[in-house]
Amino acid sequence: MTSEHAEILDLFDISGQRKYLNSAEARRYLAATRGLSAPQRLFCEVLFYTGCRISEALELIPRRLDLDDKRIIFRTLKRRRLVYRAVPIPAKLMRDLARHAGIKADALVKRSNAPLFPWCRVTGWRVVKEVMERARIAGPQASPKGLRHAFGIHAVEVQIPEAMLQRWMGHARARTTRIYTVFDSSGERGWARRMW
Repeated sequence: MTSEHAEILDLFDISGQRKYLNSAEARRYLAATRGLSAPQRLFCEVLFYTGCRISEALELIPRRLDLDDKRIIFRTLKRRRLVYRAVPIPAKLMRDLARHAGIKADALVKRSNAPLFPWCRVTGWRVVKEVMERARIAGPQASPKGLRHAFGIHAVEVQIPEAMLQRWMGHARARTTRIYTVFDSSGERGWARRMW
């Protein structure tokens, strides 16, 4: 088995179940965040819209919200050296995060170093699991990692360049990002339709 094929298996567990949310599950996940407290909803949306790791979301501070360019600056945690990356987010999410952080768009305010989501990792996991249950999503994909994988797959499906996706996801090596580029389910179905 080639290393490329071994990497594709990372999107499936040992029993062959996928470890990413499909598009229907992603819609249900977002719908299930409604009704949560503002911090819980924002936490779940940050994971969904950025593909960040749960620990990266939990250490997010107001100073890392780039209001002008509508990006979140994450400290990439899976590296030996200090690396930051900027990931664009929807304007509404940025407005909601700024409101949650107490930042006014027109005021020059010293931003806090206090985490936006002052929880431990277990609490973050619990919040995501609760949303997955509300969205009727079960299996290995019902996790923060399932959201990260869904982000990578969706980015490929909408033709985000591989180098940009690598930067957004904080991958040190292009081959890590390639598990998403070789797994393009929408493209795959198009090719399969030609055969049918």
